[in-house]
Amino acid sequence: MQFPSPVSIQWMAEFINAKLVGNSNGNATGINEIHKVEKGDLVFVDHPKYYDTCLNSAATFIIINKETDVPEGKALLIVENPFDAYCKIADHFRPFERATKNISDSAIIGEGTFIYPTAFIGNHVSIGKNCIIHPAVSIMDHCIIGDNVIIQPGTVIGSDAFYYNGKKNREIWYKKMPSCGRVVIEDDVEIGANCTIDRGVSSDTKLGKGTRFDNLIHIGHDTVIGRNCLFAANVVVGGVVTVEDGVTIWGGAIVNKTLTIGENAVLLGRTGVTGSLAGNKTYWGTPAKEAGLVQKELVWIKRIPQLWDKVMNG
Repeated sequence: MQFPSPVSIQWMAEFINAKLVGNSNGNATGINEIHKVEKGDLVFVDHPKYYDTCLNSAATFIIINKETDVPEGKALLIVENPFDAYCKIADHFRPFERATKNISDSAIIGEGTFIYPTAFIGNHVSIGKNCIIHPAVSIMDHCIIGDNVIIQPGTVIGSDAFYYNGKKNREIWYKKMPSCGRVVIEDDVEIGANCTIDRGVSSDTKLGKGTRFDNLIHIGHDTVIGRNCLFAANVVVGGVVTVEDGVTIWGGAIVNKTLTIGENAVLLGRTGVTGSLAGNKTYWGTPAKEAGLVQKELVWIKRIPQLWDKVMNG
């Protein structure tokens, strides 16, 4: 999430009651989570496993719960509970706003766009020209929809990220991280019925121009899907996935989090993706392998009884 304007890191330290060490004259341009940080961002870390990753990331400002060396040009904001500090900042710059109408007065709706009765359009939503938003669609706060987009009945755009701060030394193990990111849908996209597209935790979930979704598809937080992709029904994609241009994913495939699928790849039905895949190939099976190799393996599996009989009987 980008702040409306750069924020003094000294003000930020006072706001979260942090000890400021390092570059105390800088300005934070936004707050982000570790997978999406950019220069000028503020990020938090509260587990030793991720200290080095966070300190050496692109983030300029780090909320942390220990004294440590400060990388050149950066600043540490040292607090007892970095997660609580992150939540306080997110809630301050992206506060909860009640909705009192089906279409918010702050929404921007382009010329020629038709919104069916019972659809919900949240606060600060932008919808382009010549779109069709079908009944029972929910487009939540701050989401951006391009021109010529069709969204079929029952779909939810911008539901909260499935993202929790987990600590087993407290009564409630999983505490919700505020979702202050958005969903951004480019022009000429069609989304089927009863799909769910989660907003980014603090960045954006994106769907590229010309992409087509069937029904009952789920897209996790901060995932970026390229142009002209085709997803069949019941596809599930985890968070922080990059799907490059021209990828086809057939029904029931499941894609694990934080990986990349290369351009023009094809995933056959029921494929389970556990690691990044190169582009311009067809995949099948779990874990996903090139489809031709899987087919050969199945042929050999069918021959096992014959081979066993030959071994036993000479």
